[in-house]
Amino acid sequence: MPEATASTTPLMRVHDLSITHTGNPHPAPSNVSFDIYPGDVMLVLGPSGAGKSTLTLALNGLIPHDIPADISGTVHIHGLTAPAATPAQLSPHVAMVFQDPDAQLVTGSVYDEVAFGLENLLLPIPEIHARVERALRKVGLWARRHANPDELSGGGRQRLAIACALAMGSKVLILDEPTANLDPQGIDEVYAALAELVADGEQAIILVEHNLDAAMGFVTRVLVLDNEGRVAHDGTTEQVLRQKAAELNDLGVWLPEATLAALALRAHGLAIEPLPLTATELAAALPARAATSAQEAVSGSAAPRVAQVRGLTFERGGNAVLSDVSLDIVEQSFTAIVGANGAGKTTLLQLMCGVVRPPKGTVSIAGIDPAKARARVIADRIGFVFQNPEHQFMTSTVFDELAYELRARKRPEAEVRERTEAMLERFGLADKAHMHPFLLSGGQKRRLSVGTALLSGARILALDEPTFGQDRARAHELLDLLRELRNDGTTILVVTHDMQLVADYSTHTIALAEGRLIAAGTTRDVWAHPEALVAAGLRVPPVQRAMQSRADYADVWSIGDLVRAGADA
Repeated sequence: MPEATASTTPLMRVHDLSITHTGNPHPAPSNVSFDIYPGDVMLVLGPSGAGKSTLTLALNGLIPHDIPADISGTVHIHGLTAPAATPAQLSPHVAMVFQDPDAQLVTGSVYDEVAFGLENLLLPIPEIHARVERALRKVGLWARRHANPDELSGGGRQRLAIACALAMGSKVLILDEPTANLDPQGIDEVYAALAELVADGEQAIILVEHNLDAAMGFVTRVLVLDNEGRVAHDGTTEQVLRQKAAELNDLGVWLPEATLAALALRAHGLAIEPLPLTATELAAALPARAATSAQEAVSGSAAPRVAQVRGLTFERGGNAVLSDVSLDIVEQSFTAIVGANGAGKTTLLQLMCGVVRPPKGTVSIAGIDPAKARARVIADRIGFVFQNPEHQFMTSTVFDELAYELRARKRPEAEVRERTEAMLERFGLADKAHMHPFLLSGGQKRRLSVGTALLSGARILALDEPTFGQDRARAHELLDLLRELRNDGTTILVVTHDMQLVADYSTHTIALAEGRLIAAGTTRDVWAHPEALVAAGLRVPPVQRAMQSRADYADVWSIGDLVRAGADA
């Protein structure tokens, strides 16, 4: 545990905290203890199911007061003790910002949103105004105080949610995957606001995050939970992320991409010391090699098409979501659809797969027009995995959820059981077979939703943000599985914000900006013109940025390329 000066009083003390949800045989987190001090920015890491989000919900009293669970141990903050203290009692001292800011916003103006909680505390009007102005200036939104929150970008709405927490005067701010739904610009906005917040050293932040590259310049401390939800490590960023990286990699938690790249190089005999945490450190640590010209992109123009979109325009509520989009999907490709928040990515995927009916004659996929085909015909050809897995669940146990489609197709029960049990093992859900799907962790729900789509046997698999909510081991396990499926003939369509995923796994990329197609082709073709990515509100991921600064690594494309290049150095 990081050392604190004797004169420093903790803002929060957590002692032997264990939480067990109904239907779960073991607590997660389990016997967790730590202190939070002013100025701490503590990153909480752990594999899926370790109890990271559950831990955050107990720190502000939502567990057990609003979300039932068995809880033991204590949380002490400002003279109050949870779980005895209610969320209302704890709210002036500890504030929560969730993944989805829209779930927290309730009023019609930015100013009123921040004032809402203060009004409920019956504070004097002059104090309310002073707090609102101070909080909005902290996150850079004072100039937008009269705007409707709906007019803000995703990053802007998340900054607004942070301002609401700040105005309450809370000394401890808890953020659960605050950038999970944001494009790169939104991520930068949120972390700039958080850096401003902690600059004075009076407050503390507890952060659950898997985008470690964005957080590296911000985090001061790392708490790691193991597979059983117990504390495995608690120390500075240097002590945990750099010195314990190999152990964390084995545990399957998220690490900075530069660190993962260096670990891969180490595994192939190339010593990288010290272990880099940033792209700049990685670029500096790489050995010199003979300069190589960038690999020529392959257009794939002769490859057969499994889908065509021609002149697709789609409106929702009188507003254009997509405008005159035309593109082809190559059979047996791994195609990534990228773009900033609001670019139309998910809408395009849903229209192509018939989840939302497109205008007739604009889409042809797997030999059918999804505007005309029956739902069963579409489902036989295309498996769709929603961004929110809960939208797909239909049964009361994990086993029955996986078995549902097979039973609907009248498969023999022996086959149903065999294939379902195999899928449970494949996705690490065997011990959850009898749990209700809604009681799974976010990553476990995602794996279940993908498993149900795979069992349908469709030759096209479409996924909206497939790595959302996953720990690193499960995310890469899923992506490796998708690559295996592609090698066996399945066409993969993925909407994603994860540009490292695009670099390492996709064969083709479609880039959208404000509902218009700005680039489409092989991923190498698209990335050969990075101005298209910039126009789409995107940017090159860390490993690729590191390589761009080294002429002798100009041909490096993915971490796999880097390992091969390092072996030749």
